Amino acid sequence: MSETPVSVRKLVTAIPGPKSQALHAHRLTQVSAGVGAALPVYIDHAHGAIVTDVDGNQFIDMGSGIGVVTIGHTNDQVVKAVQEQVAKLTHTLFTVTPYEPYVRVCELLNKHTPGHFAKKSALFNSGAEAVENAVKFARKFTRKTEIVVFDHGYHGRTNLTMAMNFKAMPYNAGFGPLAGSVHHVPMSYPYRDPEGLTGQEAANRAITYIEKRVGAEDLAAIVIEPIQGEGGFIVPAPGFLLGLQNWARANNVLIVADEVQAGIARTGRWFASYYEPGFEPDLVTIAKGIAGGMPISAVTGRADVMDSSHAGGIGGTYGGNPVAAAAAIAVLEQLEDGTVFARALEIESFMLPRLLELQQRHPVIGDVRGRGAMLAIELVVPGTKNPNSAAVNKVVQYCHQNGVLVLNAGTHGNVIRFLPPLAITDEQLTDALNVLDEALANAN
Repeated sequence: MSETPVSVRKLVTAIPGPKSQALHAHRLTQVSAGVGAALPVYIDHAHGAIVTDVDGNQFIDMGSGIGVVTIGHTNDQVVKAVQEQVAKLTHTLFTVTPYEPYVRVCELLNKHTPGHFAKKSALFNSGAEAVENAVKFARKFTRKTEIVVFDHGYHGRTNLTMAMNFKAMPYNAGFGPLAGSVHHVPMSYPYRDPEGLTGQEAANRAITYIEKRVGAEDLAAIVIEPIQGEGGFIVPAPGFLLGLQNWARANNVLIVADEVQAGIARTGRWFASYYEPGFEPDLVTIAKGIAGGMPISAVTGRADVMDSSHAGGIGGTYGGNPVAAAAAIAVLEQLEDGTVFARALEIESFMLPRLLELQQRHPVIGDVRGRGAMLAIELVVPGTKNPNSAAVNKVVQYCHQNGVLVLNAGTHGNVIRFLPPLAITDEQLTDALNVLDEALANAN
């Protein structure tokens, strides 16, 4: 008797199953309560877009570990690269005795990030580390101190990046005092901005805040997600990013594009920044999808900015670890053949019409937005734009109980975001969206 192939959703127990329940009970005695669990099913193995728990339940993954396994779970080339590298070299510390994979990752990132200027890179472990180091580079280069970030933004869980987040709970609450010299200004949010507000007008609004509350003479950098992640996949109006850049260029202020969630083929291009013609950030922060699940991150940008630090001022024990670097090379070299980008755009073409059709039938959906395989629905009280987090909770719970992993997001907790692995099949997408349809009907 043949087993059900691991390419389909399959539930064999209640969710969570008995083995997951036992593991979770043990976890609660051993692991800090501060490390939460959105769905306490314990995963045993995964491939492509299917994750299988210890009870044998198979879930369609529409979250990719929050955008990390963009290339797909246990991608064959990533697995091969890691296996080969781990048998050769696991660590020396690049700043003591270097190794070639680190340099190759930097070479690939320098080649593919936006900007018609000479570039260099430095490697780290996490998105938050990349953002922290981008701020260090910006301050060192400009000899200025202040940093501007945006409403609804998210940048990490370290002390500095917590100060850069818009939403306090759960990321910042109770962990102060936080780092200073960080200033929040309004984001372009087309669904909630006044009707007809253009990208340039939204940029002018933000610039007014900057000029009145910060001052260009003290401002080192503007840090912005070209598409906001935790904030709810907010895509700014066309012209917003370019308007900010034009002002920054005229005032000796750097632009840092935080591409931790939107970058590395997620939107159908190397980076989401490419969707704004002429937008060329001075620095780009990169993580998540870069290495198929291995921990590595980067700052890539203008060579003169990246060379502004004294030797030894930038680094870290594990940054650019050779095994993680090998995984990153395997991902980036696959991206170079173009098929991965094509699949991200196919996913958009497949999902977006279906989500818009769901919006017509389910008035709880106020907005559908995103690019490539980075899509979201914002749920509202029908007939209004009032956030409806209760409906999101119901939809997410229903999907989880029925074998589809989805993620919530948004400042008000009223957004459901979709970050499927690009290895997902149309059949898996259809199945997942059918479950979503049922969930929305259940939430109305």
